[in-house]
Amino acid sequence: MPVRLSPETLDEIAANGVAVPTYDRAGITAGIVHFGVGGFHRAHQAMVIDRLLQRGEAREYGICGVGVLEQDRRMATAMAEQGGLYTLVLKHADGTREARVIGSIVDYMLAVDDPDAVVEKMASPETRIVSLTITEGGYNFDHVTGEFVADEPGVVADLRGDQPPHTVFGLVVEALRRRRDRGIAPFTVMSCDNIQGNGHVARDMFTAYARLQDPAFADWMDEHVSFPNSMVDRITPVTTDEDRASVRDDLGIEDAWPVVAEPFFQWVLEDAHPAGRPPYEEADVQLVEDVEPYELMKLRLLNASHQGLCYFGYLSGYRYAHEATQDPAIATFLRRYMDEEGTPTLQPVPGIDLEDYKSTLIERFQNPEVRDTLARLCAESSDRIPKWLLPVVRENLASGGPVTMSAAIVASWARYDEGTDESGEPIEIVDRLADSLHRIALTQREDRLAFIQNRSVFGDLADDERFVAAYRDALDGLIDDGAHATVERLSRPVVDR
Repeated sequence: MPVRLSPETLDEIAANGVAVPTYDRAGITAGIVHFGVGGFHRAHQAMVIDRLLQRGEAREYGICGVGVLEQDRRMATAMAEQGGLYTLVLKHADGTREARVIGSIVDYMLAVDDPDAVVEKMASPETRIVSLTITEGGYNFDHVTGEFVADEPGVVADLRGDQPPHTVFGLVVEALRRRRDRGIAPFTVMSCDNIQGNGHVARDMFTAYARLQDPAFADWMDEHVSFPNSMVDRITPVTTDEDRASVRDDLGIEDAWPVVAEPFFQWVLEDAHPAGRPPYEEADVQLVEDVEPYELMKLRLLNASHQGLCYFGYLSGYRYAHEATQDPAIATFLRRYMDEEGTPTLQPVPGIDLEDYKSTLIERFQNPEVRDTLARLCAESSDRIPKWLLPVVRENLASGGPVTMSAAIVASWARYDEGTDESGEPIEIVDRLADSLHRIALTQREDRLAFIQNRSVFGDLADDERFVAAYRDALDGLIDDGAHATVERLSRPVVDR
């Protein structure tokens, strides 16, 4: 019979051969408050703290998770029922599995239920780090101007000040204010999201919010609060019912919300934590002075290639990343994008062989065990493409470099957002701008440039003749010949086309 995961059943689970926490969880202090407890955080940062706890270290750096949305109630329920425990399963390409129960999340709070309690948790002297995986769209800045969006409804409500804050900006800024007023040193705000210069972006957005309330306090934050940059990497698909069944049937654990991930792990972190930090370096975290070369590598090669993979793959009839990347035409297209357009925009990356890194990326995408869905990779494109791919386009346009592959990726997004695949089956567009993007995409059969003329997403790219020519060529192919024929053509050397 499967065993329900809980603190009381750990010995029984261990007896069945699954690694479990051997440290005393009762004595751990939650020195890290984390916003956005999803699969990635639990496969990445929470795993690192668990490793350190297993070594007898970082006992003052347990994690208190925070959910700010009503939809986070499901996670709150799972965390409460299982005492913060969950199963992490690493899936190797050869079919082997590594499983262990993670115990580093020792508390979980829902801001929608008690925002003041969340603020007080962060205001407590025991909190040293407030970390974030709130997604690329969670930082509330305009894609074109980079400015904080002050008229976002949640922000407007928080700024009125007639109720406790509910946005991550309001909660964090209020906690910092209370610490200052009480003579407590500020915590470090540590972004772990896939945004170039994520620490700089976090600083700009949180201080911009504070400036709308109190310019003097915003100046204090800018002077006293540390926002380190980081690069995080581990492919972590959405947990499925099949994953839950596998954990139950293969491991004998009844787990409401296990996490599955690839074996690869990388975390490069700026060493700027004046309030203190765990000994991250003892858990394979790279602590560096300058994260930018690593984050550009990851965002412009891995993340941008995911966008190159997902739309062409989905429209070609595939539904999983490994299926699409095992198609030689798509794999070659991705490698051409990496070599010809992504790599020339990078800085030298200390200790990294870029040729090997790019080959490893293709191998990671081809891992059949991870079963990462193309639908997941296609989601929230209006937050991802402007941050991951368009900077590559703009740098290559400025330098005279090629943009053929990048323009084709944008065109494949435009075709995907028409909302039907090549068999006429509906596509569910998951994006905060889904309605407006879909409406625009439906007009591109008559006006090929309609999609990229959306200046709130693309800025002035529709004014660049080189980009427009490459985009139009790819979109013509997608509409007239289909996705696979187009990606196959693009994957061939220029002389063969």
